[in-house]
Amino acid sequence: MRSPNRFAVAASALLVYTLVVVLWGAYVRATLSGDGCGDHWPLCNGVAVPVEPSLKTIVELTHRVTSGLCWVATLVMWVAALRVFERGHATRSAASWSLCFMSTEALVGAGLVLFRMVADNPSNARAAWMSAHLINTFLLLSALTWMAFSAWREDGVRFPRDKRSRRLLGGAALVVLLVGVSGAVAALGDTLFPASSLVEGIRGDLSPTSHIFLRLRLWHPVLAVLGSGYLIWLAGVLLGRKPDPIVRKLAIALGVLVLIQIAVGLLNVALLAPVPMQLAHLFIADTTWIALTLLALSSPPSTSDASLVS
Repeated sequence: MRSPNRFAVAASALLVYTLVVVLWGAYVRATLSGDGCGDHWPLCNGVAVPVEPSLKTIVELTHRVTSGLCWVATLVMWVAALRVFERGHATRSAASWSLCFMSTEALVGAGLVLFRMVADNPSNARAAWMSAHLINTFLLLSALTWMAFSAWREDGVRFPRDKRSRRLLGGAALVVLLVGVSGAVAALGDTLFPASSLVEGIRGDLSPTSHIFLRLRLWHPVLAVLGSGYLIWLAGVLLGRKPDPIVRKLAIALGVLVLIQIAVGLLNVALLAPVPMQLAHLFIADTTWIALTLLALSSPPSTSDASLVS
């Protein structure tokens, strides 16, 4: 893989493939299949290839195999980046971070299995593990997005370093991470303690005797509304600066994705969080994060633009 164009295509394909693997991981959680291979890792129920596996085992093992291929592909891309791009090129840094977060993603996944933070485990520690898993996944998607986007640019591209840009875009990133973590806990509550009706679900959220996952679930829509407001404001500020066409499209895409996410979130609640809606909700959250990453890479806000902090 000597051609930068071929590398860019491969990096873009890896990003898409990783997104599919992430969604399959959510399916594993939503179907309580995380213990399909028992507490064995990397083996499955103590063997490399299970004989007559159950459906849960097939679901979990499929996720492990596809995740393993993800790590191998990222390793190959890192080696290729060192060969294709000159020392100091941003794509080499992006490839290194991609391999780093892909490796920590594998370690967190292994920890979930080995410490049995899967299936119907309702412990508070599981929420912490889930939160760490989601944050690492988002960082991984950012690194892969950076690698692919930078590879398409002859001189590469890096994240902005000026203070105002970091405050504006870093604040947006923290908002998305906070909403994402609250969403992960809410989804866990939906999976472990399914409600038979919307009224029953609301009662569970408000009851002081309910499990903490249910009581925390109420905060997700609150944080989501506040976070959505910030992201829409950010898109409006960037559009108000009359940016170049690429940034304009990304800012519009960010705003549209946020609005779609709100609608999908409401529908998810109304339908009592069926698995397909949970996956759709996560998919839009991931694409919103990717859009925000692309926006940061495409148009660092000017340090001289006072409107960004007014």
